[in-house]
This record gives sequence, structure tokens and C-alpha cells, in this order.
Amino acid sequence: MIYFAQLIIFGFLLTAVIGLTACWIDRKVTARVQYRVGPPPLQPFIDIIKLLGKETLVPAGAAKTTFLTAPVLGFASVVLVSTLLWVNDINLSAGFMGDLIVAVYLLTIPSISIIIGGFASANPLASIGASREMKLILAYELPFVLAVAVPIIKSGYSLSLGDILAAQARDGVVAGSLSGFLALVVALMVVQAKLALVPFDVPEAETELAGGVLIEYSGTPLAVYRLMKNMLFCTLPLFIMMLFMGGLRLDGLHIVYGALKYVGIVALITVIRNTNPRLRIDQAVRFFWGPMTGIAVIAVLLALMGR
Repeated sequence: MIYFAQLIIFGFLLTAVIGLTACWIDRKVTARVQYRVGPPPLQPFIDIIKLLGKETLVPAGAAKTTFLTAPVLGFASVVLVSTLLWVNDINLSAGFMGDLIVAVYLLTIPSISIIIGGFASANPLASIGASREMKLILAYELPFVLAVAVPIIKSGYSLSLGDILAAQARDGVVAGSLSGFLALVVALMVVQAKLALVPFDVPEAETELAGGVLIEYSGTPLAVYRLMKNMLFCTLPLFIMMLFMGGLRLDGLHIVYGALKYVGIVALITVIRNTNPRLRIDQAVRFFWGPMTGIAVIAVLLALMGR
């Protein structure tokens, strides 16, 4: 019963509220940059509710079961990894050995679900978007794993999120070291790609693919996909905070400090989104396999040297 409550409270409700709020902040700041008023605070919540009430259409020729199951797969993975992160952040001894590997694995499933849904829709534009998403995963997962290796090394080669947080509470945040800072830069770029935001929004690319992988989705499945992406706006920054910035402590003034760290990451994501043009998929692949992988390798070597 307690695990079910954690899934509902932490994995779904808390993550959804924070993610939708962060999405509003992103949209509001983007609008102000473009000299627009922007949406009201409740607009992201209203958008999801409206989509839930609309008719679900399945395109002719689509693999219906796969098409409708893909959003649920991605959403379930976000709920699971969010629960894992929140529980470890609140209670350092609540995790298990190797939960970091589970978290990294679960964070790849939303992108895989988008690929599955795109190919299952039998739409040429969706298939192009899905193929781009697949190439993007192959590009950023290598530097992401290398970046994650830095806090592992810093914590004494532990694969437990609780041990990584405890090591930072004892020795200082990972981002305070040179290797940690370099790994944090790489991880932030990967987060931008996992969220499919400019300059890495090539799978959707509204001006080219009219929505790409999500072009055929409507009604409840589209609402689930949108909610999944909004929840990732909470889950991915929280994951970065736990690995490199000491996590989010929920006591006293630490709550304010933790909120500032989260808002800072969201603000940085928004700034990157609004100050860069979209990259072509080949440029994105070269970016992650080139500079980002190189920086991640240097970070790992520096971590092994104790810096």
C-alpha cells in the first residue's frame, strides 16, 4: 500500500504539478522574449484537461494496439523514475544498490515510446520524426552515461543514489569540482535533447514535420504524451540536481535553496531554447559524439585523478 501511495503522491501528483508549472514558466518567459503576453498560470493544466475530453482518432493503417499503448509506456516510466528519485531524495537509505542504473534506464523509455508511437502511426512525417528521435538517442546516450560516471566515481564508485547524495553532503557537491562542472554541462545539454527542445527539437520540428512523431495523436493519447513531457520537466532537472548539486532537501531554508537550484536549471533550459536555432539531425549527432563526448571523457579522467 505504501508503494502505491508513493507512486500516486510523488511519482504522479507532485511531479505533474511541478512539471506543468515549470512548463508554464518556460512558455511565459518565451512569450515575453518574443514580446507576447504569454499564457495564464493554469494554461498547461487546462490544455491537458481539454485534450482528455476530445475524441481519440486512430489513423487508417496504424498498428492500433501499439499506437495506443506507446504513450502509456512512456508515461509509466516517468512515474516510476520520478517515484524512485523523490523517495531517494527524501530518505537516503530508502534506495537499493544499483538504483542509479534503473533511473538511467527508465529515462530512456519515454524517447523509445515516442519512437514506437511514431512508427506505429503509419504516417510518413511521423516515421521521419521517429527516425530522428532514434538517431538523437544514439547520439546523446554515450556522453550522458559518461557524465553520470563522474558522480559515481566521486562517491567511491557507488551505484546508489542515496550514497551519491550522502557523499555530496559529506564532501561537497559534485558540480563544485572541475570534473563535476564539465559533466554537469554535458548533462544539461542531454536534458535539452531528452526534452526535445530547441536546438534539439528535430523529432517534432513543427515548421518541417508539422509535429513529427505526434502528428497523428489526438485526444487522450496526446494528453498522455504532453503530460509525460511536462513531467519530464520536473524529473530530469531533479535527476541532475541529485547527481551534481546535492539534491533537494526539504527542511528549513534548504527548501528555498533547492527551489532556486531547480528554477535556475529551468531558466537555463529556457535561455538555451530561446537563443539557439534548430540543428539538423546530422549536426546534433556530431555535436554529441564530438564536443560533448570529448568533454565527458575529460571529466571522467579528471574525476579519476581526484579533480
